Amino acid sequence: MTGPRFIDLFAGIGGFRLGFERAGGECVFSSEWDRYCQKTYLANFGEVPQGDITKIPEAGIPPHDILVAGFPCQPFSIAGVSKHTALGVAHGFQHPTQGTLFFDVVRILGYHRPAAFVLENVKNLVSHDHGRTFRIIIHTLGVELGYSLYYQILDARTVVPQHRERVFIVGFREPIDFRFPHLPDQKPRLADILEDDVPPQYTLTDHLWNYLREYAEKHKSRGNGFGYGLADPNGVTRTLSARYYKDGSEILIPQEGKNPRRLTPRECARLMGFPDSFKIVVSDTQAYRQFGNSVVVPVAEAVAREVIECLTAPRPRTLAQPSLPCL
Repeated sequence: MTGPRFIDLFAGIGGFRLGFERAGGECVFSSEWDRYCQKTYLANFGEVPQGDITKIPEAGIPPHDILVAGFPCQPFSIAGVSKHTALGVAHGFQHPTQGTLFFDVVRILGYHRPAAFVLENVKNLVSHDHGRTFRIIIHTLGVELGYSLYYQILDARTVVPQHRERVFIVGFREPIDFRFPHLPDQKPRLADILEDDVPPQYTLTDHLWNYLREYAEKHKSRGNGFGYGLADPNGVTRTLSARYYKDGSEILIPQEGKNPRRLTPRECARLMGFPDSFKIVVSDTQAYRQFGNSVVVPVAEAVAREVIECLTAPRPRTLAQPSLPCL
């Protein structure tokens, strides 16, 4: 007997897919437009995700129990919102999500009505545009589509050695008692994921190292906090970003007797919770982008297990609907 069927939208390199498959789910559809991510996805899952989701009709997506998406955050129009009460929004072409990638999530949810969905985004989505963006998202999912909603910001630092806060939005078609997972503190250390033999190409050149120090000193003198980050091998790192390929400045590894170095792509994979069996088949530049944009696999798995448990052994909801922000 197979587990709940899920679709993997804005799939990237499959971080969500790994988490949901580990939790017992079965992926029946994936979509990702970036050709380099498609290459990595193919190498690890044996299939090429379908391309641009905006060009894929709802009817072309197979039935599924769970929709999963790490959708990009885009500015939403709020045209017409102030004309209505109780978070009312304009409809048709004036609908505030029209023209955004979130709108494609909404149209697929509206057509297929899966039992649940899991969305993930950067922490700042909650406060973006003074909270208006998140207000529209919550209204669209909860009021217009009628899903029972739960959201929480989870920090991956207890399961991987990286401070990485992301907001997860979970919705259920039927009222249910869902609780976000407690991530046990495994006390991860950066040192535990570092490779032993690192090629010299990852050590910063004198020119780049001097530039980063001068740049940091210039901003420090102005009272700004911009600058490089020398990571503590016995602690956790800053957040790995998709721009890491540029200079690696946010996470630098100190080296005795020489300039610090950037993480290798394999170390970035480990920092995101990917197993060493995960194949890296693209250039370093693309790999840094891919891992910087990914979801942390153990966090995705923990959320997936709670969602799947609710669907396979549902707990009737006895708690009040979780309070959503007044934005």
